[in-house]
Amino acid sequence: MATRWTTAGIPSQAGRTVVVTGANSGLGLETARALAAAGARVVLAVRDTARGERAAAALTGDVEVRRLDLADLGSVRAFAGAWSGDLDVLVNNAGIMAVPAGRTADGFELQFGTNHLGHFALTNLLLPHVTDRVVTVSSGLHRAGTIVLDDLNWERRPYSPQRAYGQSKLANLLFTLELQRRLTAAGSPVRATAAHPGWAATNLQAHSGSRLKDAGMAVGNRLFAMTGEQGALPTLFAATADVPGGSYAGPDRLQEMRGHPTLVGRSAQASDVALAGRLWTASAGLTGVDFPAEVATRA
Repeated sequence: MATRWTTAGIPSQAGRTVVVTGANSGLGLETARALAAAGARVVLAVRDTARGERAAAALTGDVEVRRLDLADLGSVRAFAGAWSGDLDVLVNNAGIMAVPAGRTADGFELQFGTNHLGHFALTNLLLPHVTDRVVTVSSGLHRAGTIVLDDLNWERRPYSPQRAYGQSKLANLLFTLELQRRLTAAGSPVRATAAHPGWAATNLQAHSGSRLKDAGMAVGNRLFAMTGEQGALPTLFAATADVPGGSYAGPDRLQEMRGHPTLVGRSAQASDVALAGRLWTASAGLTGVDFPAEVATRA
């Protein structure tokens, strides 16, 4: 039987710098905890710095808190503009799930704007500093998503919190696919990988706007979900194991809802190279940010 990967498989991260978005709770916090324990300098990129400081105080190692609101491109630009020096790993972890209809500071649908566009802009702005890899957290629910290129921000369709979430998580995988294609074409050694946690108990599922739905998810979490620590394992695997660029990690059992991390498959739409390219072009148009020319010169 193959050895199951755990945090014991994380190689020393001494001398490495990692940014984890949304790291003041849930999967992001557990990801930051494990990487800091392995010796990395970890930057918690969070919207609420007071909560971030409380989270950092509970961690062991070299941990720093910086403000980042992925629902505001001004904040994304400020975070990236203040960065100096190398960045070994960027973990695009932050996200919101099945929330009521809303808009970001720039007018994007809230889930697509936060989960995809914010990370799209952040990654491309930081990419000249990245030396190893970009890890983007998706979801098994990407399989329920559909990319509607002429209505990415739900301006004409009736809004569905679940379908909007699925679209944003599908976008995460298409972003990873196209990012890796561009990195390879530029001759860059940087890898783009993705991961999903399976069913992990976090506060992500508690913001539907419906007390009944939130209560149902809380019961499901208690009965069936893994812990946040277990749910972070695929992200840590994608961030530190020797996996190929473009790969996707998730749990190995119960239809990828539980278990230890391994490389997993994805939907046909998430593997559509042409769609990934068109989504990239649309995302660049919406954010005003594109693949940086400096990456090719650094390679």
